[in-house]
Amino acid sequence: MDFAKMPDGLIPVIVQDAHTGQVLMLGYQNEEAQRVTRQTGRVTFFSRSKQRLWTKGETSGNYLTVVSEHEDCDQDALLILARPDGPTCHRGTTSCFEQPQQTRYPAPAVSFVAELERLVQRRYQHPDEDPKSYTASLFRKGMPKIAQKVGEEAVETVIDAVGGNLEGLKGEAADLLYHLLVLLTASGLSMEDVVDVLKQRHTTISGGVRRE
Repeated sequence: MDFAKMPDGLIPVIVQDAHTGQVLMLGYQNEEAQRVTRQTGRVTFFSRSKQRLWTKGETSGNYLTVVSEHEDCDQDALLILARPDGPTCHRGTTSCFEQPQQTRYPAPAVSFVAELERLVQRRYQHPDEDPKSYTASLFRKGMPKIAQKVGEEAVETVIDAVGGNLEGLKGEAADLLYHLLVLLTASGLSMEDVVDVLKQRHTTISGGVRRE
């Protein structure tokens, strides 16, 4: 990074959720903040109001763990992909850019699915956090019950599709996708593993191709 380009030695840093793609916050770094970030693996900024370094989450415990860093073309701005340990904003919202519910822009479908998968994974890792959770109850019942539910929802999805019941199809497809996320999590896999397979199949190579 070219910190010397900035009169105050600070560069803007955009933090994006590495899993969902949602923009979480904007902060500023000087050379020392960047060094600490790389040493600890946790996003650290320079606070312009407090005139000191601060690690996001040092008070709340909602740290931002660095996945990767990406400089812009002029080397005077930085994009950090991170894994948030909890809500990023001090208001308790996932992102500092979230609006009140009534004016919030709809999240991209893929972003919401990733957010739902993260919740499913949390229920798997912390089953006692919400004992009444349906997701946690599925994990307690084990793979046979989870697989059974995926099969049931798949059949119901097909029935509504063949019967032309579009409203029913949307609901059954949603149930199928949700239970598939549970199944993948219980198997130690993720949607990213599935997408990787789709990417491999989509890749075209001269001389021998597989095309959808």
